[in-house]
Amino acid sequence: MEATKKGAKQPRVIPGFGVSLGVTVAMLSLVVLIPFAALAVNALKLSPGEFWSVITQDRVLSSFAVSLETSAVAACVNMVMGLILAWVLVRYDFPGKKVMNGMIELPFALPTAVAGISLTSLTSENGAIGKFFAMFGIRIAYTKAGIVFALIFVGIPFVVRAVMPVLEKFDSSFEEAASVMGATRVGIFFKVILPELLPSLLTGTGLAFGRGLGEYGSVVFIAGNKPYETEIAPLIIMSKLQQFDYTAACSIGLVMLLASFLLLFLMNLVQVRNTKILRGGEA
Repeated sequence: MEATKKGAKQPRVIPGFGVSLGVTVAMLSLVVLIPFAALAVNALKLSPGEFWSVITQDRVLSSFAVSLETSAVAACVNMVMGLILAWVLVRYDFPGKKVMNGMIELPFALPTAVAGISLTSLTSENGAIGKFFAMFGIRIAYTKAGIVFALIFVGIPFVVRAVMPVLEKFDSSFEEAASVMGATRVGIFFKVILPELLPSLLTGTGLAFGRGLGEYGSVVFIAGNKPYETEIAPLIIMSKLQQFDYTAACSIGLVMLLASFLLLFLMNLVQVRNTKILRGGEA
């Protein structure tokens, strides 16, 4: 006897789909869609020529370049260091492991302004880290290096938390089989382990990059805010708001929003492609 007939409705784990969907759409609209729509509406009050004039000002373009450049560098560093941290936390047992694992979440819990002040005091020429590098003529605070330093701090949890679950579920028998067949440790990592970690690693790196694009609190102090040098796009938006130029602020914000949407779209493409590959392998 067949357990279920073809086309028969399956019982829902959580009943009330219509109500649940309505609540979900309402919350999504209030928290995400309506604010974004308001941003777009305010930006579109300008004519296409005026909008283009606002977002192509030299100072605005420079801030876009600074935000993109520093976020990309920080994301690349976080990709490598986050993978190493996740590897250590999953594969090894050592004293203080639970404390270190908990500290990974610190950038999420710490107010960004507090993080910015702390990082600035550490990396300034009188700080513990900045003083050491100053002996070699290297400045960190009030430079792009300082911005990257801050973005590494706020972005590394995304990579670690994205990679750790995949590492925890990884079957070590694949490594043993590759080792028996004569593969070196480097070969095992790059040909066996890394392909499994790559989708989650790219996802975490993309999230860290997106966080860096919009980061303000932890960067504004350490950047120094020098026009055309260390001025980030969120700071330009804040300065426009302080000047009550809401349409210009919304126009710049809309560009940042579109960049974030594009990043999320690319991340979803990677996840969909990985899912298809996995299903093809299982078949």
